[in-house]
Amino acid sequence: MKFVFYMIFMIPLCFLANSIWLNQFIYFVLFILFLSCFNFSLYFTNVSYFLGCDFLSFFMVLLSIWICSLMVMASEKLNSEKYFIGFFLFVLLMLLFSLVLTFSSMNVFIFYLFFEISLIPTLILILGWGYQPERTQAGMYMFFYTLFASLPMMVAVFYLYEKFDSLDYFFLLGWIDSFLLYICTNFVFLVKIPMFFVHLWLPKAHVEAPVSGSMILAGIMLKLGGYGFMRLMTVFMVVGLKVNYFFVVISLFGGFVISLICLRQSDIKSLIAYSSVSHMGLVLGGIMTMNSWGYFGSLIMMIAHGLCSSGLFCLANISYERLGSRSLFLNKGLINLMPSMALWWFLLSSSNMAAPPSFNLVGEIMLINSLVSWGLMTILMLMLVSFFSAAYTLFLYSYSQHGKIYQGSYSFSLGYVREYLLLFLHWVPLNLLFLKSDLFIF
Repeated sequence: MKFVFYMIFMIPLCFLANSIWLNQFIYFVLFILFLSCFNFSLYFTNVSYFLGCDFLSFFMVLLSIWICSLMVMASEKLNSEKYFIGFFLFVLLMLLFSLVLTFSSMNVFIFYLFFEISLIPTLILILGWGYQPERTQAGMYMFFYTLFASLPMMVAVFYLYEKFDSLDYFFLLGWIDSFLLYICTNFVFLVKIPMFFVHLWLPKAHVEAPVSGSMILAGIMLKLGGYGFMRLMTVFMVVGLKVNYFFVVISLFGGFVISLICLRQSDIKSLIAYSSVSHMGLVLGGIMTMNSWGYFGSLIMMIAHGLCSSGLFCLANISYERLGSRSLFLNKGLINLMPSMALWWFLLSSSNMAAPPSFNLVGEIMLINSLVSWGLMTILMLMLVSFFSAAYTLFLYSYSQHGKIYQGSYSFSLGYVREYLLLFLHWVPLNLLFLKSDLFIF
């Protein structure tokens, strides 16, 4: 409750004149407070006295606060152009509020409630500050995909309450053998992750969203699906052992197909969005194997992907603000104009292809271990996904940084301190967390 009151106290600060830096400072303070109040010796099954967070939800809340603070930093342009900056900060605060309550909830119904509420501020971000007129269509895509998939879950939650007389996670350890209930409960998570075949809303939403919308979508929203699976897969152990192979096959095959689609993209944001689908396919496969390697590997991969993908969207936005286009045909030869920014392109691109010492590598190694031990035939798809992941990331980096400079571009700033700090704060935790990877493995 202290945390809730703290966030309510922040609402007036959103509407103060020139309050963007004050809000950002308070987010960082919030992050440090949250980090300092947790007992790292707790395991997944235990609950701390601080906000009812266990190990899994603690890291998800921490990632939410960190990404939201960086969203404020990335949206400085809104402040200079006075695009309703007070309302923007308020929407951001409400989004963080709903995400923290989603990850901190002990009850499936409360989780479901705030899971749906978090959709509304994201929709407002896309509709209010998106770039193109198609943002209405993109917002509706996202809204209806998630809403349509979540209605069966609401019915399933009521059924679980009737069966267990409780909706607390600790009491939901029954062995339910109903495929219908399994699909009703988990379909919304498959859409949210998103699984191949139900992923079409994601590239559309990313391309039309502002930089802050892309950051929260890639950084946190996709993780809601993985978090929901990790929480509720214990209920469906019996039926999961029978049908999970089906979703593993789809996610790995989908990751390969999406990697090929990435190689044909001419829009930078679209390429990064599709690469998110490919990476989250691995995460879904790891969770569905239902072993400890897959479980911990998925958690690591979700944290790493949240930081890496968010940083790449920031880079895409930095180029877009200067050239007025996200097309790879116009964003060429940038290493000649912005050599310092080309270094950050290289660092975040190398993390995206799971090069050492990035946290992505730790997660990918664990997920490969998990999937190969689950079924030897998965090694073929894993080879293809890993190879093409490197291929499309190299394509993105080399195509945007090398080649002839577009002659139609005018003189522009080579990068502000704020932008370099923003990229630094994405990259450093991504590449130093591997030093404490023992925290994630028991």
